Amino acid sequence: MTKYAQQASILIAVDCIIFGFDGDKLKLLLIQRGIEPEMHKWSLMGGFVQHNESLTDAADHILKKLTGLEGVYMEQLQAFGEVYRDPGDRIISIAYFALIDIHKYETQLSHEYHAEWFELDQVPQLIFDHNDMVEMARKKLRYKAALHPILFELLPEKFTIPQLQSLYEGIYDSVFDKRNFSRKILSTGLLIKQKDKDKLNSKKGAFYYMLDIGKYNENFHAFLNLIPNPDHLQFV
Repeated sequence: MTKYAQQASILIAVDCIIFGFDGDKLKLLLIQRGIEPEMHKWSLMGGFVQHNESLTDAADHILKKLTGLEGVYMEQLQAFGEVYRDPGDRIISIAYFALIDIHKYETQLSHEYHAEWFELDQVPQLIFDHNDMVEMARKKLRYKAALHPILFELLPEKFTIPQLQSLYEGIYDSVFDKRNFSRKILSTGLLIKQKDKDKLNSKKGAFYYMLDIGKYNENFHAFLNLIPNPDHLQFV
């Protein structure tokens, strides 16, 4: 095998950014780091890529080892390669991100590394450049949520408008007027009102709705009018 003897070795790591929705709040999964430097501080799920595995395989095995989660579809976000980003060595990290329904995976979650869900407005200071990774992943998530039906994969088959509003508010870090949001969402004509109500979260109860899949596939851009400043929505 040819060796690049004159070149310095650089370590490659993978960091996993896992967003989750519990039906009420959008959250971020964190662990307490198990090695130095920055041992026991809050961190994304990260580890080194081994010689015999791809980046995707590394992301899968790191996530399972540190949290117990498996079968999670993750997308590659970006490489982070500032020279002094990790005081331990010269390390380039490839960040992956995912958006999951917390309830579908809660029985898998391991607490060996103190894996814990944090609401996005209560995320602590993370090690290295992990806060930057999270912020970039949120921007990508906003972009994808506007153009793809990923948000509805986090909701149960039947959901209420308050649940949908909470999800949008978490994604876009905005507070929507309840009446205006309800008016806009119903004006799309893409939801089917059900006869039963959710009476656990309010005395009056909120009607359940279902997504009209056929109409949605034909006209999902109708949901763009729910997004704050859609003309400025971009991801670089």
